[in-house]
Amino acid sequence: MESLLLSKANLLSSRLLIGPRPLNLKERSRVALVGMRSIRRLRSPRCSMDVSLGGSSSYENVPKFPRMHVWDPYKCLGVTPDASEEEITSARNFLLQQYAGHEKSVESIEAAYEKILMASFRARKKTKINLKSRLKKKVEESPPWFKTLLSYFEIPAMGVILRRLFLFAFMGAWSIMNSGSNGPAFQVALSFGSCIYFLNDKMQNVIRASATGFAALVVGWTIGSIVVPLIPSVLVNPAWSLELMTSLVSYVFLFLACTFLK
Repeated sequence: MESLLLSKANLLSSRLLIGPRPLNLKERSRVALVGMRSIRRLRSPRCSMDVSLGGSSSYENVPKFPRMHVWDPYKCLGVTPDASEEEITSARNFLLQQYAGHEKSVESIEAAYEKILMASFRARKKTKINLKSRLKKKVEESPPWFKTLLSYFEIPAMGVILRRLFLFAFMGAWSIMNSGSNGPAFQVALSFGSCIYFLNDKMQNVIRASATGFAALVVGWTIGSIVVPLIPSVLVNPAWSLELMTSLVSYVFLFLACTFLK
């Protein structure tokens, strides 16, 4: 193609001399300029094509990743199988910066990093499944009375747990703030009513919900009355009374009853 354009340029140049009509100096310059531009158009795509195909000397001088064909992703990135996630990410970023000019090297580094991520994800998922299966197997092998006891409990959604936990934590904070002036009788009554409301929402039986909530309050208050005096006075605020601390224990039992009981 280049030789063809050169011949055309020569032909144009010859026409300047032997054409049917003699050309003036301005026309000769214009014809010569057209010929040179044609040759430049041909050469410039060839150079860019060489660069894109890796044929230029500048691309050949780009450093290549020496472990492109290593199958083990850990050996490819130069880390050990027990390396942490931060170490693996740092190794990958370092290699990407070092071999950023070579496309195949970058692809090899990214592929090794993705293999490690997928292997880690599968290992975590497998561990989680194994833990669930082990717990399920333990429950199946447990005595009948334990299975019967577990049948009264359930694990609600995390949003439900957090909302009810926030409610009873607020009751406890409210009781502590008002401990200097009044006792926690109002907060305990409000917590007891909230527990009955949540239990009735699940049981659809007001009498049963009231009895369950009252039992949770009695158990919590009794355990609090026994446990609180055993706490060393160094660990307790002197301004907190026995009634206040017992009510805090009762809030815990009311929360557990209305959240995890069926």
